Amino acid sequence: IRIPPRGKIYSVNEGNSMYWDDATRAYFDSLKAPPADSGRKPYSARYIGSMVADVHRTLLYGGVFAYPSDRKSRSGKLRILYESFPMAFITEQAGGRATTGIQRVLDLVPKHIHDRCAIFLGGADDIADAEAAFAAHSNWLNGSQK
Repeated sequence: IRIPPRGKIYSVNEGNSMYWDDATRAYFDSLKAPPADSGRKPYSARYIGSMVADVHRTLLYGGVFAYPSDRKSRSGKLRILYESFPMAFITEQAGGRATTGIQRVLDLVPKHIHDRCAIFLGGADDIADAEAAFAAHSNWLNGSQK
C-alpha cells in the first residue's frame, strides 16, 4: 500500500472541537475551507470512531486521521506504545507521516507504559500542512496556549 501524499478526507472527532487549541482549529478549518488561491477543494469528513478502520481508509485514499490533544486531555488520548506507535509505523511504511503536531510520533520516548500523545497521521503533504499550522498558531503541546 502507498498512501497518496494528499487526500480528500479528514477523520477526527469534531464533537471535541470546542476544546481544541488554536493550531488544531486552524488546521481543520483550512481543510474545510481551503484558501481560494490554493486550488484545493474542501475535504470531506468521515469519522467511524475506530482508529483501525479510520486509518485503513486513510491508507487507501489519503487524507488525515487525527486524535488531537484538547483542553480535557492536553497530552492527547491515544496510548503511545500500543495505539500511536503501531499506526504511525504502518503509515510511514506506506509513505505517509505521523506527528503530534510538533514532533514525529516514532521519535517520542514514553516514560511510562500508558503514556499518551496527540496524533495526526496521513499523506505527507497533508501532515506537513498540520505541522505548519502548529508552527504558526498557539497550542498546548509547546506551551504557547493556556
